[in-house]
Amino acid sequence: MKSSVASMATAITMGASTVLGAATNLKARESDITPITVKGNAFFKGDERFYMRGVDYQPGGSSDLADPIADVEGCKRDIKNFKELGLNTIRVYSVDNSKDHDECMNALAEAGIYLVLDVNTPKYSLNRAEPEMSYNDVYLQYIFATMEKFAKYDNTLAFFSGNEVINDGPSSKAAPYVKAVTRDMRTFLRARKLREVPVGYSAADVDTNRLEMAEYMNCGTDDERSDFFAFNDYSWCDPSSFTTSGWDQKVKNFTGYGLPLFLSEYGCNTNKREWQEVKALYSTKMTPVYSGGLVYEYSEAGNKYGLAKIDGDKVTTNKDYDALKKAFEATENPSGNGGYNSTGGASGCPKMQKPNWDVDSDSLPAMPKPAKKYLTEGAGKGDGFAGKGSQNAGTKSSGTATQGSGEVSSATGGSAASGTSSEGAAASLKPFQFSFAPVTVGLVTVVSTVFGASFVLL
Repeated sequence: MKSSVASMATAITMGASTVLGAATNLKARESDITPITVKGNAFFKGDERFYMRGVDYQPGGSSDLADPIADVEGCKRDIKNFKELGLNTIRVYSVDNSKDHDECMNALAEAGIYLVLDVNTPKYSLNRAEPEMSYNDVYLQYIFATMEKFAKYDNTLAFFSGNEVINDGPSSKAAPYVKAVTRDMRTFLRARKLREVPVGYSAADVDTNRLEMAEYMNCGTDDERSDFFAFNDYSWCDPSSFTTSGWDQKVKNFTGYGLPLFLSEYGCNTNKREWQEVKALYSTKMTPVYSGGLVYEYSEAGNKYGLAKIDGDKVTTNKDYDALKKAFEATENPSGNGGYNSTGGASGCPKMQKPNWDVDSDSLPAMPKPAKKYLTEGAGKGDGFAGKGSQNAGTKSSGTATQGSGEVSSATGGSAASGTSSEGAAASLKPFQFSFAPVTVGLVTVVSTVFGASFVLL
């Protein structure tokens, strides 16, 4: 909410450390919840391994875009069902960074629920067709403003730098820009001395270059590497199994991968959804490399993926909801650390292989020069959903970055901060050879040919 006190708004805009500003920050931290951290290839809640048990949550979808975290009544209404399902995580695809989110975030924290947040919106995202133009200072200001809003909450689990930007061979040309955005986000958190919320990417449910993208986001210097990697996976369609779905091969191929890995969307609806995959996902067959996942999706939007129908203030759950609740109740997390890779480590950068992987260099574009001031001055006010957009605005990158340019010492002239990425020698990653289930599942999200963000189907 906008403050009615003009002096408070001025102080916040200038980044002044005022009494009112401090009070606002304290409000955001009222709930006692332990922040999630990265160790090796896993997430941890303190000393306890953390597995995501979550849903994707964007009532209204992209056609009726609304911020569910700013909708206090709707948020508190749905938290009841989140708790009944036994969830500990929700994913939100778009938020309005001009609005207040304290009340909902505190309510989620009190319920023990974390947030995985996409920082992009339909107007502020990379254009896969013109990544060079859309990677500009206006775009970075917007996503930095979103991060400033949410890094203060201890139950912000992770930030997605992009969602399904790369969805075929030709669009892989945008990969350096996705990685540059990820680098810039991590640099911003460190430069502004914000909590280092893990930053990573959500890949599309396609096999043409998902494996290369996973390696790419984990190669190079520490400032260039992601904190985690996620992908959408609809290859398990009940009735199925660990082997029939091809999940056994994915586990085999990801063994040795140095970053936390999880499913950012899952839940094939080709047949009856019995959620047989839940038992496999949280078993020791998968936990050495996977850290759980997020079910697509909570609210029904006409695509038959929803667990509940929202009609005004009324919410009606369906049989998929009941089946998922039963599956979660019947499935416990493994005892101990689940066999995770404590060392972690970087991957080798994939070599260009046209037409599927069209990236011919390990170099990344440099941060647009006008955006560097945000590292020292802060991002300022976000324009929210009413903003004009960034696709064709602002100043683009003027050249290629040198390795290590994302370190705080290089970016701001100050002392470098330690990263959240795991340290260690390069991991022994097995060749990626994904196999598919017999049933081909179509894309679950509408991916615009113009915008590099994907949103919920109608």
